[in-house]
Formats: sequence, C-alpha cells, structure tokens
Amino acid sequence: MAPQGRIRREDVELVRERARLDEVVGDHVTLRTAGIGSMKGLCPFHDEKTPSFHIRPQLGHWHCFGCGEGGDVISFVQKIDHLTFVEAVESLAGRYGVQLHYEETGRGGGERTDFGTRQRLLDAHDVAEQFYREQLATPAAGVGRRFLAERGFDRAAAERFGVGFAPEGWDALLKHLRGRGFTEPELVASGLVSQGQRGVYDRFRGRLVWPIRDITGKTIGFGARRLLESDQGPKYLNTPETAIYHKSQVLYGLDLARKDIAKEHRVVVMEGYTDVMAAHLAGITTAVASCGTAFGSEHVKIVRRVMGDMNPSAGLRLNSESRGLSGEVIFTFDGDAAGQKAALKAFDEDQRFVAQTFVAVEPGGMDPCELRIARGDEAVRELVDGRRPLFEFAIRTVLDQVDLDTVEGQVTGLRMAAPVVARIRDRAMRPEYARRLAGWLGMDERTVLRAVHDAARSAPQGGRHAAAETAPGSSDGRGAHDEADTGALPIARLADVVSPRDPVGQVETQALAVMLQSPQLLDAKKVAALPDDSFHVPALQGVWDVMLAAGTLLDAVTGELSPARYLDQVLEIAGETVRPLIVELANLQLPARDEAGLERLATSLLDRLTELSFTREYSVLKQRLQRADPSRDPEGYQRIMTQLSTLQDKRRALRALAE
Repeated sequence: MAPQGRIRREDVELVRERARLDEVVGDHVTLRTAGIGSMKGLCPFHDEKTPSFHIRPQLGHWHCFGCGEGGDVISFVQKIDHLTFVEAVESLAGRYGVQLHYEETGRGGGERTDFGTRQRLLDAHDVAEQFYREQLATPAAGVGRRFLAERGFDRAAAERFGVGFAPEGWDALLKHLRGRGFTEPELVASGLVSQGQRGVYDRFRGRLVWPIRDITGKTIGFGARRLLESDQGPKYLNTPETAIYHKSQVLYGLDLARKDIAKEHRVVVMEGYTDVMAAHLAGITTAVASCGTAFGSEHVKIVRRVMGDMNPSAGLRLNSESRGLSGEVIFTFDGDAAGQKAALKAFDEDQRFVAQTFVAVEPGGMDPCELRIARGDEAVRELVDGRRPLFEFAIRTVLDQVDLDTVEGQVTGLRMAAPVVARIRDRAMRPEYARRLAGWLGMDERTVLRAVHDAARSAPQGGRHAAAETAPGSSDGRGAHDEADTGALPIARLADVVSPRDPVGQVETQALAVMLQSPQLLDAKKVAALPDDSFHVPALQGVWDVMLAAGTLLDAVTGELSPARYLDQVLEIAGETVRPLIVELANLQLPARDEAGLERLATSLLDRLTELSFTREYSVLKQRLQRADPSRDPEGYQRIMTQLSTLQDKRRALRALAE
C-alpha cells in the first residue's frame, strides 16, 4: 500500500531503537561471534562460501564486505522482504510493539490510517480467512469443492492457497466477527460487510473465496467467484478500496512468489486466481495476477522492487545503461480480443521495466488453468517457456488488423506498426525488428527503416521513452519516506579508496571506524583538537566532514549520546556516495581481541592520527619557512619558527605519552 502520510520521525527512531538487529537478521542468517561487538554469517543477498556479512547489534547496523550492501535494521527488512520503507517500519513496529502515527505529506490524499486501526483491519481479515476456510469443509460448500475439483485442485491445493467458502446467509461472517469483538464501524471499514438501507450484511455470500495478501503475507482483502445461478452479481467480486486494500497496488500470489521472483529475476503475470494456482502447482512459482483491475504502473513499481530493477535499501535506480536489460517479465493472456487488448496495454507498461518483457498466449485460446486440465503441468511450463518478445506480439497484433495482400493494407500496416517499433526501448533492437517488419509486410527494407526512424523522431519527448529511463525507487527512510527517483550514483567502497599498502590510509580508516563504533573509548580533548583537515585520503576526509557536520561527536565521546544514535545522525545527513563508506566503516572488524585491547587500539589510533596531523602541519610550515625572507619580514619568519618549535614539542610530548 503506497503511503499517504509519512511516519513521524520519533516513531521511526523508536522502531530503530527497539528492533533487535541480531534477532531480525537471525531469522535469515546463522550468526556467530566475530570479534568485539560483531557477529557474522553468510550474506543472504549474494552467493558466498566464506562469511563476509557482519552486523553490530549495539550500533544497529549491518554490512557485507563481499557485495557491499549495508544499512540498518529497517533497510535489512526492506531488502530481505522487498518492502518499501513504510512497509518495513510497519512490519517492525508490529513485531516490537511500537505505536505508529502518521503526518500529512502536504501533497493531498489525507492522512494514512493510524497503526492501531490498520492492525484491527488486518486482524478482522485474519479471522475472516479462518472462517471461510473452515466453511469450505461444510456440506453447504459442496458446490465450491466441485468447482475446485473440476479445475484440478484438490484439498491440499485449496489449503495451500487459503481458498475458502462464504456461506449463502446474509450475516454468517458478520455474526462471527461480532462474536470476536469487532464493532460495526470496523467491519464496514474493512470491506468485509456492506452497508444497506436495513443495516450491514456480508459482502460475500455463496461464493468461493481467495485471500488476497500483501507482500508480507498479511491478508488485506478477498476475491470471490460466483457459483450459484441465483447469484445475480458479477462473476468475480473483490474487496472494495479500503484503508489497507488498494487493487492497483496488490498482486495476488506475490507473497508466495516473491522469493523465487527475486532469485530467478523473473515474474509471470497472469489474469486470474485459478491461473496462478495452476501455474504454481505446475512449477511456475513466480506467477502472480492483478486483482480486479488491469496490470498498471503501480504494479510495475512492485514487480521492479521485487525483481531487483532498483536497490530498495539505497533507493537507487538501476537503468538499462547501468546494467543492461536483464530478467524477464512474462505476460500470459487469453487468445481472444480482450487478451490481445490487455497485451497491448502491457506493452505500454513495458517501457517502465528494466527487464525484457514477453507474452505467452496459448494458440487455442485456453488460459493456464484450462491448459493444465486438458494437457497437464508440462503444458503450462511449455506455454511459459514458449514466450515471445512482447513487442513482436504487439507488432503482429497490429498487422493482423489489416489485409497485407493489398498495397493499401501494406501501407496502412506500415503506418500502424512503425510507431510500435519506434517505441522499443532497446535502440539496438529497433533495426532488426524493422527488418522483420519489412518481411512481414513484404515491403522494401529501406522504406520500413525510414518510416521507423521518422516515427521515432516525431515521438513526443518526455513520453514513453522517458519512462524507459526513469522509474520510481524507494526511499532510504531518512527523508520524506516516499518513493522517488534518485538516479544511479557511483558508490565508493573502502577497497576502492584505500590501498592495503598505504599505512597512513590504514590508520585513518581504523581511526574513523573506532570513532563510529566506540566513540566512548576516545579522549575528548584529543578528539576536540583534531583539525578539520585531518585525513589525507579524500574519501575518508569526506566521511570526516560529515561527522563534523553532525556536530555531536564530542557528545558521543563523553557518553551523552549513544554510539548508535550518533551513527544514525551521521548517516542522516550523509549523501548517497559517502553513506556506504560510513556503513562499511561502522562494521569494519578492528584488530583487537577484547574490550581492553580495543581501548588500547583506540588510544593508539587517535594518537597516531594526531601525530600525522602534526606532521602534515609541520611540512606546510617548513615550506612556508623556505619561501619566507627573514631580512624583509623578520617578524613573520620568527612566527613560523615559533610555530615549528611548538609543533615539535607537541610531537615529542605525544610520543612520550605513547611510551
């Protein structure tokens, strides 16, 4: 569900504070101790045999030194569960008992439903789902069981997908929910009951019911199929728009398919609940379907996030220039006119994907469920494997509308198909499809290429081609908590900016790591004395600039501010390019065996960093002294000499303390 209001900052901070990073990560990664305040395991975001995934529970941050991913507990949930920032915060808030409040964004749409109300609506749907599932086993649900059996779904399949049955009566569910303590206003708000002139009544009656779940598996609505001749309603009836259910932002089966979609970087978009069931049972475990509406731009955002077209933890767009077209989006449509129309609409949405898009249509017009009944699971797999590029299907569909045996039909076909070819996102493919179009039309290749070129040149700027280059990303959660396109940015890593053979760079790296991880071990006077230009490695100086800009380093050193809170403040003002470096430094394993050893290391590193700053300042003064003329400016010359002498005394005193 897209946020209509932003979560109050205090609530977000409370979620970060209460959520145990080791517990959350431990649900997905086997962790073991890896030094002081650090744990490690195999990274869940890339394949590896040697653990390079580190977390620091006290700081609330994680980092993988293999793939470079990192962040806090919220970003981990975002990435592991393919959630938006708001969804991840809400998930953690529910787990750790944090009450959330929402503020208006100033862009209209009103306030987001408060967390308590949202939870009540989710609870009502959970109770309703259990009720419907139990009803499927009753004698009155025989018509529903027959419907499933005729389509090749046994009891196990019904249980796997949570299919249930809504009794014919007007208030069976209503009475059940009232008995569980839900009020009439809550039930009306949930969409489970409808309001009539004579009061409220069950929305779904005498129908087979499918639970519609969000990406985390929470039931937020239902889809109901008509079974009885006496039912004069539509063939399929869905939950109306509610505070937790928005049909344009929901994909049926996504909760079951999301892990395989992310793993295979492939999604198969189908048209109905039974098609999705048939596909999953046939081994196509990346199948999903829209719910009572056409596949649209909001669905694209969801699929892109799960497939990995964008980085959900950093909010970065991965466009075709940065990584090429990868992955697959496969649309399955009925072979009738409505199915062809849906495929052409999908072609418009195709321009928003980074992945290649395809279409799979059974020549005889059967949908995947019918195909499975007629020919078995293998036929469903063959249907998907036999996919065709979506733009080829779009071109051929356009040409089918004209008589290509006539000159007039060929010219009309060219005028209709050339703009379709011109809209193909990958420009390298356009010439080849123009040549294919020439063959399909039976026309001269140069004529067709020229028509495609003219169509591309006359296309409106900032339209569909612009959509191919931009797509919404997800907020990192430190701004407005909304989805926005930030563009692809170069990300630096420690290995890229500090050479292992650079001893000074290694000292600077470890010094910053101590400041971010255990600032309370440092001497406040020495930290305060460090100059603003304490680092010779530019990228590390950039990190130091951000730490100084946060303005609370000394508070962390004196213990007035916790290391975790200080790190959050630093990350809050850090830009996209420097933030990954900060996260990496905050998770860097330092060469110390215990707390006492870490304290000694911290003192040594700060002294060494101070000495290096003295050395650089001494070098600058020596150069100024060489340029000075004692005969023309004796006072200036003497001032430099005094500064050099003072620096020498400081260096000797520092070395004496170290001994």
